[in-house]
Amino acid sequence: MLKINLPPTPLIPIQLEPGSPTIWAKLEFLNPSGSAKDRIARHILMKAYRQGRLEPGDWVVEASSGSTAIALAMACAGMNLRFLAVLPEGASQERLLTIRAYGGEILTLPREAGMGAAVARAEEEARQRGGFATRQFENPDNCEAHQIFTAAEVLTQIPDGKVDAIVSGVGTGGTLVGLWQGCRQQNPACQPWACRPVTLSRELEIECCSFSARIPGVLDGFSSLYQPHKLPGLHQLEIEDRLALGTARRLIRRGFPVGPSSGLNFAAALLAAAELGDKAQIVTVFPDRMERYFSTELFNLEGDLAVAGSAPAGR
Repeated sequence: MLKINLPPTPLIPIQLEPGSPTIWAKLEFLNPSGSAKDRIARHILMKAYRQGRLEPGDWVVEASSGSTAIALAMACAGMNLRFLAVLPEGASQERLLTIRAYGGEILTLPREAGMGAAVARAEEEARQRGGFATRQFENPDNCEAHQIFTAAEVLTQIPDGKVDAIVSGVGTGGTLVGLWQGCRQQNPACQPWACRPVTLSRELEIECCSFSARIPGVLDGFSSLYQPHKLPGLHQLEIEDRLALGTARRLIRRGFPVGPSSGLNFAAALLAAAELGDKAQIVTVFPDRMERYFSTELFNLEGDLAVAGSAPAGR
């Protein structure tokens, strides 16, 4: 079985505009499959293999809207494993084609079934095939991968090895929780900042907002790994989805080939910087690459052009 070794990804300071705060961004889109999910795919599979729960030729099954499935498909291709992705309709064609290119199989459920049904079906398929379910939404190895590997890299890359805040959207929650757990070992005052995309609307002349599905990979209260009451000092931000998409487009125009969640994370990190001050070292993650979104509204360049610095829906 091929052992998977991931080289460190860069951590770089980004100032999007003159005079704007500097944010430290971990360029996870430079991982081999193009996303931060390579971290959890590598860690979960190799750990299961070492523990004797996985052997060459076995099935690996996961419910995923895209990036985790791509990472697992690539990892399984290199480890002589078979892979099945279970996902609701709606994933971009780029994602589906990439999974299949690595030899992965795809089982698609009706969009209205949602991720909960996909998780249940993945469990059923794993049982029927005698396979291994990676269970990204509940497996603590998800967080552990980022605590052991991603956070360790950040602490060696950032000046003085000190991180004041971790900012991230939440899908499984593994990135935010794991990075925060790792970085607070060096700085116990490190703060976790979670962000969620929202759509603004006016009803009866009252402005309100609701969770937006326009930012793929960010889910609302689905994962058992993200438990706010277990994150002391947690800040939770709401970012308008137009702002997140507009920020992602601006990052692309600055030479960062990122997806929508990177725009969400960076816009939220700017809000955190406004509260914590210029001296705070704030780290966020650019989770995945733009190529898997060519057919989505991220590349509807005639659409809304909200940009970082506009008034977001901060809470």
